Amino acid sequence: MRFRRGATLDTGQVTDARGRPSGLALGGGAGGLGIVGVLIFLAITLLGGNGGGLGQLGALDDQSVGQGNTPSEIKQDCRTGEDANTRDDCRIVGVVNSVQKFWAGVFQASNRTYQPVNTVFFTDQIQTGCGYASSAVGPFYCPQDQRVYLDLSFYNDMTGQLGAKGGDFAWAYVIAHEMGHHVQEQLGLQRPRSNAASVGIELQADCYAGVWASHVEGAGDLESGDIAEALDAASSVGDDRLQKRASGSIDPDSFTHGTSAQRVAAFQRGKANGDPNDCEITQIR
Repeated sequence: MRFRRGATLDTGQVTDARGRPSGLALGGGAGGLGIVGVLIFLAITLLGGNGGGLGQLGALDDQSVGQGNTPSEIKQDCRTGEDANTRDDCRIVGVVNSVQKFWAGVFQASNRTYQPVNTVFFTDQIQTGCGYASSAVGPFYCPQDQRVYLDLSFYNDMTGQLGAKGGDFAWAYVIAHEMGHHVQEQLGLQRPRSNAASVGIELQADCYAGVWASHVEGAGDLESGDIAEALDAASSVGDDRLQKRASGSIDPDSFTHGTSAQRVAAFQRGKANGDPNDCEITQIR
Protein backbone atom coordinates (compact mmCIF):
# COMPACT_ATOMS: atom_id res chain seq x y z
CA MET A 1 0.00 0.00 0.00
CA ARG A 2 1.43 3.33 -1.06
CA PHE A 3 0.38 6.58 0.52
CA ARG A 4 0.17 9.76 -1.49
CA ARG A 5 3.22 11.84 -0.69
CA GLY A 6 1.35 15.02 0.12
CA ALA A 7 -1.38 13.37 2.22
CA THR A 8 -1.67 14.59 5.81
CA LEU A 9 -1.44 12.04 8.63
CA ASP A 10 -3.66 12.47 11.69
CA THR A 11 -1.54 11.34 14.65
CA GLY A 12 -4.39 12.34 16.96
CA GLN A 13 -5.93 8.94 16.24
CA VAL A 14 -2.92 7.18 17.80
CA THR A 15 -1.46 7.16 21.31
CA ASP A 16 2.18 6.13 21.58
CA ALA A 17 2.70 4.45 24.95
CA ARG A 18 5.84 2.57 23.92
CA GLY A 19 8.39 2.36 26.69
CA ARG A 20 6.00 3.19 29.52
CA PRO A 21 6.19 0.96 32.60
CA SER A 22 2.82 -0.75 32.90
CA GLY A 23 3.14 -3.48 35.53
CA LEU A 24 2.90 -7.24 35.17
CA ALA A 25 1.15 -8.77 32.19
CA LEU A 26 -1.77 -11.04 33.05
CA GLY A 27 -3.63 -11.34 29.76
CA GLY A 28 -5.31 -9.26 27.11
CA GLY A 29 -8.39 -8.04 25.33
CA ALA A 30 -10.81 -9.35 22.76
CA GLY A 31 -10.34 -10.20 19.14
CA GLY A 32 -6.57 -10.67 19.35
CA LEU A 33 -4.45 -12.63 16.91
CA GLY A 34 -1.95 -14.17 19.35
CA ILE A 35 -1.21 -17.61 20.76
CA VAL A 36 -4.09 -20.03 20.45
CA GLY A 37 -4.40 -20.85 24.16
CA VAL A 38 -4.73 -17.16 24.96
CA LEU A 39 -7.29 -16.72 22.19
CA ILE A 40 -9.53 -19.43 23.62
CA PHE A 41 -9.28 -17.97 27.10
CA LEU A 42 -10.08 -14.47 25.88
CA ALA A 43 -13.07 -15.53 23.85
CA ILE A 44 -14.67 -17.22 26.84
CA THR A 45 -13.80 -14.87 29.68
CA LEU A 46 -13.56 -11.42 28.13
CA LEU A 47 -15.40 -11.20 24.84
CA GLY A 48 -18.16 -13.31 26.32
CA GLY A 49 -18.54 -10.82 29.15
CA ASN A 50 -19.24 -13.45 31.80
CA GLY A 51 -18.73 -13.05 35.51
CA GLY A 52 -15.03 -13.90 35.59
CA GLY A 53 -11.82 -13.18 33.80
CA LEU A 54 -10.23 -9.96 32.67
CA GLY A 55 -13.46 -8.10 32.08
CA GLN A 56 -13.64 -7.26 35.80
CA LEU A 57 -10.24 -5.60 35.97
CA GLY A 58 -9.90 -1.87 36.14
CA ALA A 59 -9.59 0.69 33.39
CA LEU A 60 -6.48 2.62 32.42
CA ASP A 61 -4.99 4.17 35.56
CA ASP A 62 -4.46 7.91 35.24
CA GLN A 63 -3.85 7.73 31.52
CA SER A 64 -5.70 9.84 29.01
CA VAL A 65 -5.96 8.32 25.57
CA GLY A 66 -6.57 10.31 22.43
CA GLN A 67 -5.48 13.49 20.75
CA GLY A 68 -2.93 15.43 22.76
CA ASN A 69 -1.38 12.32 24.31
CA THR A 70 0.79 11.37 21.34
CA PRO A 71 4.49 12.05 22.02
CA SER A 72 5.99 14.89 20.04
CA GLU A 73 8.29 12.51 18.15
CA ILE A 74 5.34 10.88 16.39
CA LYS A 75 3.71 14.23 15.71
CA GLN A 76 6.93 15.54 14.24
CA ASP A 77 7.99 12.46 12.32
CA CYS A 78 4.63 11.22 11.01
CA ARG A 79 3.19 14.14 9.10
CA THR A 80 2.72 13.12 5.49
CA GLY A 81 2.09 10.15 3.27
CA GLU A 82 5.77 10.14 2.39
CA ASP A 83 6.56 9.52 6.06
CA ALA A 84 4.09 6.62 6.00
CA ASN A 85 5.95 5.16 3.04
CA THR A 86 9.28 5.19 4.88
CA ARG A 87 8.56 4.46 8.59
CA ASP A 88 6.67 1.50 10.03
CA ASP A 89 4.96 3.43 12.84
CA CYS A 90 3.98 6.23 10.46
CA ARG A 91 2.63 3.63 8.04
CA ILE A 92 0.38 2.27 10.76
CA VAL A 93 -0.86 5.79 11.48
CA GLY A 94 -1.71 6.07 7.79
CA VAL A 95 -3.58 2.76 7.80
CA VAL A 96 -5.50 3.76 10.93
CA ASN A 97 -6.50 7.02 9.26
CA SER A 98 -7.57 5.23 6.07
CA VAL A 99 -9.67 2.58 7.81
CA GLN A 100 -11.45 5.14 9.98
CA LYS A 101 -12.13 7.51 7.09
CA PHE A 102 -13.67 4.61 5.19
CA TRP A 103 -15.98 3.52 8.02
CA ALA A 104 -16.97 7.10 8.77
CA GLY A 105 -18.21 7.33 5.19
CA VAL A 106 -20.07 4.03 5.42
CA PHE A 107 -21.82 5.10 8.62
CA GLN A 108 -22.67 8.53 7.19
CA ALA A 109 -24.28 6.91 4.16
CA SER A 110 -26.60 5.09 6.57
CA ASN A 111 -27.36 8.25 8.57
CA ARG A 112 -25.22 7.03 11.46
CA THR A 113 -22.20 8.60 13.13
CA TYR A 114 -18.96 6.68 13.35
CA GLN A 115 -17.09 7.27 16.61
CA PRO A 116 -13.34 7.02 15.94
CA VAL A 117 -11.36 4.45 17.87
CA ASN A 118 -7.98 5.30 19.37
CA THR A 119 -5.08 2.99 18.56
CA VAL A 120 -2.48 2.57 21.28
CA PHE A 121 1.11 1.56 20.58
CA PHE A 122 2.75 -0.21 23.52
CA THR A 123 5.84 -2.21 24.40
CA ASP A 124 5.68 -5.62 26.10
CA GLN A 125 2.62 -4.95 28.27
CA ILE A 126 0.03 -2.33 29.12
CA GLN A 127 -2.93 -1.83 31.42
CA THR A 128 -6.19 -1.48 29.51
CA GLY A 129 -9.89 -1.34 30.22
CA CYS A 130 -9.80 -5.12 29.80
CA GLY A 131 -6.96 -5.59 32.30
CA TYR A 132 -3.25 -6.03 31.77
CA ALA A 133 -2.30 -7.00 28.23
CA SER A 134 0.86 -8.77 27.14
CA SER A 135 2.38 -8.51 23.70
CA ALA A 136 2.04 -12.33 23.57
CA VAL A 137 -1.69 -11.83 23.01
CA GLY A 138 -1.08 -10.04 19.73
CA PRO A 139 -3.00 -6.97 18.54
CA PHE A 140 -6.44 -6.73 20.10
CA TYR A 141 -9.53 -4.58 20.49
CA CYS A 142 -10.80 -3.94 24.00
CA PRO A 143 -14.57 -3.33 24.02
CA GLN A 144 -14.50 -2.01 27.58
CA ASP A 145 -12.48 1.08 26.66
CA GLN A 146 -13.07 0.84 22.89
CA ARG A 147 -9.41 1.02 21.88
CA VAL A 148 -7.15 -1.01 19.63
CA TYR A 149 -3.82 -2.05 21.17
CA LEU A 150 -0.70 -2.87 19.15
CA ASP A 151 2.76 -3.96 20.20
CA LEU A 152 4.65 -3.36 17.00
CA SER A 153 6.87 -6.37 17.74
CA PHE A 154 3.92 -8.56 16.67
CA TYR A 155 5.05 -8.14 13.08
CA ASN A 156 8.19 -10.12 13.92
CA ASP A 157 6.11 -12.71 15.78
CA MET A 158 3.80 -13.07 12.80
CA THR A 159 6.66 -13.74 10.42
CA GLY A 160 8.86 -15.67 12.84
CA GLN A 161 6.60 -17.69 15.13
CA LEU A 162 3.41 -17.87 13.07
CA GLY A 163 5.01 -18.48 9.70
CA ALA A 164 3.50 -15.57 7.78
CA LYS A 165 5.48 -14.11 4.89
CA GLY A 166 4.88 -10.58 6.14
CA GLY A 167 4.77 -7.43 4.07
CA ASP A 168 3.26 -3.99 4.64
CA PHE A 169 -0.28 -5.06 3.84
CA ALA A 170 -0.11 -7.94 6.30
CA TRP A 171 0.01 -5.29 9.01
CA ALA A 172 -2.79 -3.38 7.31
CA TYR A 173 -4.99 -6.49 7.39
CA VAL A 174 -4.34 -6.94 11.12
CA ILE A 175 -5.26 -3.33 11.89
CA ALA A 176 -8.37 -3.40 9.68
CA HIS A 177 -9.47 -6.64 11.39
CA GLU A 178 -9.18 -5.13 14.87
CA MET A 179 -11.01 -2.00 13.80
CA GLY A 180 -13.68 -4.29 12.44
CA HIS A 181 -14.37 -5.25 16.05
CA HIS A 182 -14.91 -1.56 16.84
CA VAL A 183 -17.42 -1.37 14.00
CA GLN A 184 -19.23 -4.36 15.50
CA GLU A 185 -19.29 -2.66 18.90
CA GLN A 186 -20.83 0.49 17.42
CA LEU A 187 -23.41 -1.54 15.55
CA GLY A 188 -24.44 -3.13 18.84
CA LEU A 189 -23.50 -6.63 17.83
CA GLN A 190 -23.85 -8.96 20.80
CA ARG A 191 -20.60 -10.30 22.15
CA PRO A 192 -20.25 -14.05 21.75
CA ARG A 193 -20.75 -16.37 24.69
CA SER A 194 -19.51 -19.53 23.02
CA ASN A 195 -16.61 -20.61 20.85
CA ALA A 196 -18.89 -21.08 17.86
CA ALA A 197 -20.32 -17.58 18.22
CA SER A 198 -16.81 -16.17 18.57
CA VAL A 199 -15.82 -17.70 15.24
CA GLY A 200 -18.65 -15.81 13.52
CA ILE A 201 -17.56 -12.52 15.09
CA GLU A 202 -13.95 -13.02 14.03
CA LEU A 203 -14.81 -14.01 10.48
CA GLN A 204 -16.99 -10.95 10.16
CA ALA A 205 -14.05 -8.76 11.24
CA ASP A 206 -11.95 -10.46 8.55
CA CYS A 207 -14.70 -9.73 6.04
CA TYR A 208 -14.79 -6.10 7.10
CA ALA A 209 -11.03 -5.94 6.54
CA GLY A 210 -11.62 -7.22 3.02
CA VAL A 211 -14.28 -4.57 2.42
CA TRP A 212 -11.79 -1.84 3.35
CA ALA A 213 -9.12 -3.45 1.15
CA SER A 214 -11.54 -3.32 -1.78
CA HIS A 215 -11.98 0.40 -1.17
CA VAL A 216 -8.21 0.97 -1.11
CA GLU A 217 -7.80 -1.04 -4.30
CA GLY A 218 -10.54 0.97 -5.97
CA ALA A 219 -8.71 4.16 -5.06
CA GLY A 220 -5.60 2.87 -6.81
CA ASP A 221 -3.48 2.76 -3.65
CA LEU A 222 -2.61 -0.93 -3.55
CA GLU A 223 0.69 -2.31 -4.75
CA SER A 224 1.33 -5.58 -6.50
CA GLY A 225 1.26 -8.39 -3.95
CA ASP A 226 -0.65 -6.51 -1.24
CA ILE A 227 -3.73 -8.72 -1.31
CA ALA A 228 -1.55 -11.83 -1.32
CA GLU A 229 0.16 -10.52 1.83
CA ALA A 230 -3.21 -10.02 3.55
CA LEU A 231 -4.42 -13.48 2.57
CA ASP A 232 -1.19 -15.05 3.80
CA ALA A 233 -1.53 -13.22 7.12
CA ALA A 234 -5.14 -14.34 7.49
CA SER A 235 -4.12 -17.92 6.80
CA SER A 236 -1.28 -17.79 9.32
CA VAL A 237 -3.66 -17.02 12.21
CA GLY A 238 -6.26 -19.70 11.50
CA ASP A 239 -7.12 -21.76 14.57
CA ASP A 240 -6.22 -25.03 12.87
CA ARG A 241 -2.81 -23.77 11.82
CA LEU A 242 -2.05 -22.23 15.21
CA GLN A 243 -3.09 -25.36 17.07
CA LYS A 244 -1.07 -27.56 14.75
CA ARG A 245 2.03 -25.45 15.31
CA ALA A 246 1.49 -25.27 19.06
CA SER A 247 0.60 -28.87 19.91
CA GLY A 248 0.69 -30.92 16.76
CA SER A 249 -3.04 -31.65 16.94
CA ILE A 250 -6.29 -29.87 16.07
CA ASP A 251 -9.45 -29.56 18.19
CA PRO A 252 -12.27 -28.00 16.13
CA ASP A 253 -14.51 -27.64 19.19
CA SER A 254 -12.05 -25.18 20.68
CA PHE A 255 -11.86 -22.93 17.61
CA THR A 256 -12.58 -19.27 18.37
CA HIS A 257 -11.40 -17.46 15.22
CA GLY A 258 -11.99 -19.90 12.38
CA THR A 259 -9.74 -22.06 10.26
CA SER A 260 -7.15 -20.66 7.89
CA ALA A 261 -9.45 -21.42 4.96
CA GLN A 262 -12.40 -19.72 6.64
CA ARG A 263 -10.40 -16.59 7.44
CA VAL A 264 -9.09 -16.32 3.91
CA ALA A 265 -12.59 -16.87 2.48
CA ALA A 266 -14.09 -14.22 4.77
CA PHE A 267 -11.53 -11.62 3.70
CA GLN A 268 -12.09 -12.49 0.05
CA ARG A 269 -15.85 -12.23 0.46
CA GLY A 270 -15.53 -8.69 1.79
CA LYS A 271 -13.10 -7.68 -0.92
CA ALA A 272 -15.15 -9.12 -3.76
CA ASN A 273 -17.77 -6.36 -3.80
CA GLY A 274 -16.56 -3.99 -1.09
CA ASP A 275 -19.99 -4.13 0.53
CA PRO A 276 -20.30 -4.48 4.32
CA ASN A 277 -23.73 -6.05 3.78
CA ASP A 278 -21.94 -9.10 2.38
CA CYS A 279 -20.40 -9.64 5.81
CA GLU A 280 -23.47 -10.72 7.71
CA ILE A 281 -22.43 -13.57 9.99
CA THR A 282 -24.99 -15.94 8.50
CA GLN A 283 -23.41 -15.37 5.07
CA ILE A 284 -19.77 -16.03 5.96
CA ARG A 285 -20.07 -19.15 8.12
